[in-house]
Amino acid sequence: MARDGGVVNAGHDERMRRWRLVLGEAGVSIPLGGADIRIDAALGALYDSEEGAGRQGPGQPRAARRQAGFGASAPGVARWLGDIRTFFPVSVVQVMQKDAIERLGLTRLLLEPEMLEAVEPDVHLVGTLLSLSRVIPEQARESARAVVRAVTRDLERRLTQRTRAAVAGALNRASRTSRPRRPADIDWDRTIRANLRNYLPQYRTVVPERLVGYARKQQEVARDVILCLDQSGSMASSVVYAGVFGAVLASIRSLRTSVVAFDTSVADLTSHLSDPADVLFGTQLGGGTDINRAVAYCQRLITRPAGTIFILISDLYEGGDRDEMLRRIADMTAAGTQVIALLALSDDGAPGYDHETAAALAGLGVSAFACTPDAFPDLMAAAIERRDITQWAHRQPAFPA
Repeated sequence: MARDGGVVNAGHDERMRRWRLVLGEAGVSIPLGGADIRIDAALGALYDSEEGAGRQGPGQPRAARRQAGFGASAPGVARWLGDIRTFFPVSVVQVMQKDAIERLGLTRLLLEPEMLEAVEPDVHLVGTLLSLSRVIPEQARESARAVVRAVTRDLERRLTQRTRAAVAGALNRASRTSRPRRPADIDWDRTIRANLRNYLPQYRTVVPERLVGYARKQQEVARDVILCLDQSGSMASSVVYAGVFGAVLASIRSLRTSVVAFDTSVADLTSHLSDPADVLFGTQLGGGTDINRAVAYCQRLITRPAGTIFILISDLYEGGDRDEMLRRIADMTAAGTQVIALLALSDDGAPGYDHETAAALAGLGVSAFACTPDAFPDLMAAAIERRDITQWAHRQPAFPA
């Protein structure tokens, strides 16, 4: 009985320990020992500080109770970064870093090389660095570039294989024809399956009444893809993912990929697609938004409308001529170009966007929705096959407008 009681008490103590770390000393008053003291200090520095906790709602864990923080000093932040990487998994470290930048105003410390070398690279950190690209001092630029390269390499490893497989499968399906011009273009496996009812047992053969083959051998480039990226500050994560996807798509020979970034001006980043880090450093997050000017530039890149997929990645808050932008989109769709508006390309959840402009695009037959990076390869496949994108979006982990 005593042993069972000991198990119960141990379980209760562990729960109280966890609540103590979640709520802080004022929430649960029990002593801590060993590594828990450092874990509590790391959490308190961020979530118990006046700057950080002041932004939390009432009743949330570790509300403001004492003045903590790092004193905005580089050594203090460096020690804190070391502690959280010791005690928490990478996914939690990335969340805490993001919270520290937003809650405690540590952005300026990211301009110091020693800080950049201590942080855990992630998409949100890259977005912050890109927004600071114009003010990063020379001595910190190489460290910033190393962070960006680490994140883009990781994303490429995660996204490349699936994207290439989805695109290749879609191109094969989209290029099937019942009139292959040469024997080399015939898909014999599918042709036999399609004609099994014409099997002649006495001759032990199939009479191919209908051929199934490919038309894609007539041209090396099957589709033109244009990614048009809104580089306003709210689109930071989307720009990072779009830059990586642009580089991946550019590596597929059957696609001709262009990447254009815009604020109130337009930058064609297509020449940098061999290295996604160079694409991202070619962007300048922040500033205004002129979607119409960007769409006008992209229109000039379209040489075969029916074979072009135009993807506008923007929250649709237009600072330029909205009516003219909509007319240009209408002209694109009328010419046969497939137009898709992504309100976000990220894992950040449902985005804020201009609902009126999204509704106007929907009236033109243009799908407007947010898409997670994991769903983007399937989106490209659906676009290549010219499936109903709106119906596709409603079946995906996305947020249709």
